[in-house]
Amino acid sequence: MARVHLKQPDELTGEAKKAYDELNAKGKITNMKLVMLQDYGTYKAFMGWYDSWGSLVDVVGLRAATIYAHSVSTTNGCQLCSLFFISDLKELGLDPNNFETTENEALLQQLGQQIVKDPTKVSDELLDGLRKFYTDEQIIVIVGFGAQMQATNNFNSVLGVDVDARLLPLKDQFKPATWREAIK
Repeated sequence: MARVHLKQPDELTGEAKKAYDELNAKGKITNMKLVMLQDYGTYKAFMGWYDSWGSLVDVVGLRAATIYAHSVSTTNGCQLCSLFFISDLKELGLDPNNFETTENEALLQQLGQQIVKDPTKVSDELLDGLRKFYTDEQIIVIVGFGAQMQATNNFNSVLGVDVDARLLPLKDQFKPATWREAIK
């Protein structure tokens, strides 16, 4: 259950109400967006995620982007985002718990894990590996999306944003990250 009170759609005003109406007309309402619409500035800032996602998909492709986003979200322990990407991996025909990666996908997974665990320790070797596949400009897109994904994970986790109804059947497939337990 969300840790904040949610206004009902008819309580929204101004730009937030307009944004809600546009999302609703397109069938794009999610629990995260409902929470964010409580403050239009927050909503607007986080909706940049979609621009960053589009750039990432252009650079690495849909499959690799989904694998990367799943890596960030599961490492960060965000139930809501992890379930979205579990669903997306399944739509791509992948078993989220057991799939083969290409070399660049494996590097993206490693980067996703590392930027969550300790971004100051991303190794030169990992970046050099990514440079076999991507230019510096493309690496900026990749890291930029990872940071945006991490911010989204943190927002949802801190506020306990409810899992969307379409993801509830997948809820038992979320395995909380345990790596933080070893940190003293």
